[in-house]
Amino acid sequence: MGNPRATASVLVGLAAVAMIPLGVVAARYSHDATLLNSTSGSIPATIVLGFSAVLLARRGRERATWTLGRAGGTAAARTGKALGVLALCMAVTASLAVGFYGLLTLFAS
Repeated sequence: MGNPRATASVLVGLAAVAMIPLGVVAARYSHDATLLNSTSGSIPATIVLGFSAVLLARRGRERATWTLGRAGGTAAARTGKALGVLALCMAVTASLAVGFYGLLTLFAS
């Protein structure tokens, strides 16, 4: 039967890590979206997907434990958790950058 949650955690983790760079690329090639708008829009998606990857990895690791390793997926769960944590760190960093930019533009006037 395998461990579909562990595999899903890797896929969701990859999507989470790709959200902020895709927002930057969208701002680069779009005439309507600015870098600030696209980054601000991709931060919540990164947070949601990052938490989802961590939770899926936890469930995948629990399944591997319950089946005494026969279901497999321990390495995939570890990778999915690492990608989810990386995405959450990227989201926090981007949030701080957007927040400080807002403060700088507020006090610059």
